[in-house]
Amino acid sequence: MFFDYHFKVEQEAGSATFSFFSFNGTAGVWRTNAINDAGGWKDRTTVEDMDLAVRATLKGWKFVYVGDIRVKSELPSTYKAYCRQQFRWSSGGANLFRKMAKDVLVAKDVSLLKKSYMLYSFFLVRRVVAPTAACILYNIILPISVTIPELFLPVWGIAYIPMILTVVTAIRHPKNLHIMPFWILFESIMTVHRTRAALTGLLELPGFNQWVVTKKVGNDFEDNEVPLLQKNRKRLRDRINFPEIGFSVFLFLCASYNLVFHGTTSYYIYLYLQGLAFLLLGFNFTGTCSCCQ
Repeated sequence: MFFDYHFKVEQEAGSATFSFFSFNGTAGVWRTNAINDAGGWKDRTTVEDMDLAVRATLKGWKFVYVGDIRVKSELPSTYKAYCRQQFRWSSGGANLFRKMAKDVLVAKDVSLLKKSYMLYSFFLVRRVVAPTAACILYNIILPISVTIPELFLPVWGIAYIPMILTVVTAIRHPKNLHIMPFWILFESIMTVHRTRAALTGLLELPGFNQWVVTKKVGNDFEDNEVPLLQKNRKRLRDRINFPEIGFSVFLFLCASYNLVFHGTTSYYIYLYLQGLAFLLLGFNFTGTCSCCQ
């Protein structure tokens, strides 16, 4: 659902209106003149394709999304691999915002409307504000609020509006609507990682420009087939994600307090489900998927 929204909404809509959109590196075809005119590939961030797309846009180049051409690609095969990929994208995007904000403001060949969209909507809101606000609201403020009787969060703001936005995002694939509750819980967990990554890139904290190749099952099939037949032995610290377990304990405690002392509100149902999701990912109870299977 996340990638479908990225391609079919962001990129296709941006292409149709000749607006700016993040030209992705996978299956992207560049004109050599556009690359050279924009200053070439640079490794100053972990999102070099987005970096080049921003610089090319400031030079007046426009991108076209061709949705009827299909190419094979792989998604991260494990939870940790997906977290590393999201960290690289979120940290790189926030760091690129820091590096390119001035260049976007002083660009002469870009309209004021496009500058506003790039700086406010594309970079500031989507890369920094949105994940940070969602993380703080659903994983910190909401659990704490159920322990304070004087503090009440309206249901329409906590549930109804986000649910409508989620349905609008996922409505293109009705056959996948049954997994939407799981997707909501999973995305709430990912806001923790994206917030940490965004702040790391924005403030250039240690590790903000660290490149870790995303592990995919297809790589194992190509590199070495024998280890796939052997038992995968990992150290305990590699199998357990302690931050997720910590969040699950916190959410379980808040949900139990809400159920026992303030049972009139039903937020404890969500908190128990979210805590369970954190716990499952904390102990790495996730499958490994591959397009080869």
